[in-house]
Amino acid sequence: MPKKIRIYLADDHQVLIDGILAVLKTNPKIEVVGYSLNGMNLVDTVHQKKADILIMDINMPQKDGIEVLKEFSDKGFSCKVIVLSSYDDFKLIKEVLKLGASGYLSKQCAGDSIMEAIESVAAGQDYFSKNIQEKIFSSLTGNTSASENYEITNTLLTDRELEILKLISMEYSGKEIGEELFISANTVETHRKNLIKKLNVKNTIGLVKYAIKHNLINQ
Repeated sequence: MPKKIRIYLADDHQVLIDGILAVLKTNPKIEVVGYSLNGMNLVDTVHQKKADILIMDINMPQKDGIEVLKEFSDKGFSCKVIVLSSYDDFKLIKEVLKLGASGYLSKQCAGDSIMEAIESVAAGQDYFSKNIQEKIFSSLTGNTSASENYEITNTLLTDRELEILKLISMEYSGKEIGEELFISANTVETHRKNLIKKLNVKNTIGLVKYAIKHNLINQ
């Protein structure tokens, strides 16, 4: 029998917890191992429960989601985190992704996408709900400082790869990137595949997350 995906929930609204529990109980591949109504001792509890994925709100009493993510990082625990929030401020999205969150879901559309998010993250992929993706893409820019360009390209990426990464992150199609850089669409696709392999990500969303982590976007 396949191993179930072990989920822990954290949100300060019992009604929302109950709603998510009702949805997740319909999936035989998922096991909810517990929940909390605040962030206090959340990291240690999740670790003790051997949860694979923590789904949590950012705005929680006693210890908020940002503090929880920092504590996960400090302690080196392997549980993946999906943020479930009513906030879609880009600075907040950027911060939680830099702190290692694997997904970000808007509470408004959680019911429609939470199962997909869990399965994607459990498979090693990042997941953003559609409105969060739109928020990210609308905030992307092709501008980086010379020092940032040097840091990235000198360690990992060529100048051309960096150009293509930024255009991908700005939601340009392969054809549009080719026209912008005067190269063929096939060449663009080859670069995209090489970027995915070189940066060890799964898909275009992974490339966007890399761009966020390396400040290839507006603050």
